[in-house]
Amino acid sequence: MAGNKRLIAVFDFDGTITRKDTFVAFIKFAKGQTAFYKGFIRYSPLLLAYKLGLYPNWKIKQKIIRYFFRNMPMEEFAALGRKFTGVIDELVRPEVMAAIESCRQQGATIYVVSASIENWIEPWCRNMKINHTIATRVETDSNGLLTGNFSTNNCYGQEKVVRLLEKEPDRNTYTLFVYGDSRGDKELMALADRNWYKNFENEAPN
Repeated sequence: MAGNKRLIAVFDFDGTITRKDTFVAFIKFAKGQTAFYKGFIRYSPLLLAYKLGLYPNWKIKQKIIRYFFRNMPMEEFAALGRKFTGVIDELVRPEVMAAIESCRQQGATIYVVSASIENWIEPWCRNMKINHTIATRVETDSNGLLTGNFSTNNCYGQEKVVRLLEKEPDRNTYTLFVYGDSRGDKELMALADRNWYKNFENEAPN
């Protein structure tokens, strides 16, 4: 119950709104299956090290962005992100979309907070009339070309809390609902008044 406070509902994206990781799906969409598998085979030792907790999430992700997209004009990258929203539409989980709509009907301010890249998260959210997006941003050089680095911290774990509180600093003025599916959401869930983890079972907040 939100009571007299504002209600803010925060949704993770990959694995929560969608059934699978859009970072991987976007690379396949942008570069094709052959190039995708060639790149991931190249970085398979680091991916294994990440799975074992021996290599940071943000480092392997940045290396993969650099491999596939370094020196691509931002205009081209952003256009790919907009086109990719059609693929995302096929990946969404209807039970979570129902939860978003339930929150909207209660007057909630809805955020999508994601470690994935802003250039495909934000256009999809805009299509869904979700006006608040927090995600990882990519860096460009003076010529508008992707460097392969991030211009923000990877929006994962504690960084999700930091970025949300930058937007909504007065924590005692709102009730916070959080929906997530992975260890990258745990810090944000710890901040919440109520949270849903992995199995939403069509439950609407009340």
